[in-house]
Amino acid sequence: MKILIIEDEPIAAQRMQMMLKQYDASIEVVGCTESIEDSISWLLQNPTPDLLLLDIQLTDGFSFEIFKQIDYKKPVIFTTAYNEYALEAFRYLSIDYLLKPVTFHALKNAIEKYKLITNQPQVNYNDFFKAIKKNHPEQYKERFLARIGQRLIFVKTTDIAYFIAEDKIVFLVDKMANKLPVDYTLEKLETVLDAKLFFRLNRKIIIAIESIAQIKPYTNSRLILYLKHGQKSEEFIISRERVPEFRQWAEQ
Repeated sequence: MKILIIEDEPIAAQRMQMMLKQYDASIEVVGCTESIEDSISWLLQNPTPDLLLLDIQLTDGFSFEIFKQIDYKKPVIFTTAYNEYALEAFRYLSIDYLLKPVTFHALKNAIEKYKLITNQPQVNYNDFFKAIKKNHPEQYKERFLARIGQRLIFVKTTDIAYFIAEDKIVFLVDKMANKLPVDYTLEKLETVLDAKLFFRLNRKIIIAIESIAQIKPYTNSRLILYLKHGQKSEEFIISRERVPEFRQWAEQ
């Protein structure tokens, strides 16, 4: 069994290797990477490992981003210090979700689960992961708390036009063009919003599909989006690199 460890804490990565060897000396750790960028580079340049042991929060962001940039179709065991990302993890090829500090017993059970799955004849991973998702239905936020002065109000997700990050503050802009601060990062929002209804345009903006009034071709193979909310209309440019992913999202 060949395993790639993706972990940004060297001590945690070393401890994981020791526990793997303690469990089964024949397990080969083919690499250890510490960031999204390094992990993507490694996976593109090396044979696909049998299993990923993947920390969710890395130095350069959430490791879910790896699966948005490469086509990885083998099992993953997620590790994290937080339990709030479990539902997001099951959107990918997760067979287990281990809370840190990972114990030998928890790691042993996760590896044995992997072996049980892969030792079955003609394993159909698609059917398996569909079954997991059926038993762990995805739940997305239906409303947000936003601030108006000293008050907090509820804003339904269906009333949101887009989110935008400005000067380290994330704002919710609703369909009436109200701009309200919320206590979320864009990275966290990506894990709690329905990906079929919201799309991250760039590092600063996440838009709602219902707020898009029009899409037109733009210079240099880009697209321009016209958003309508309240009496206000805004334009956003999609970079050439993001256009293919946007088209795929728009047509699902």
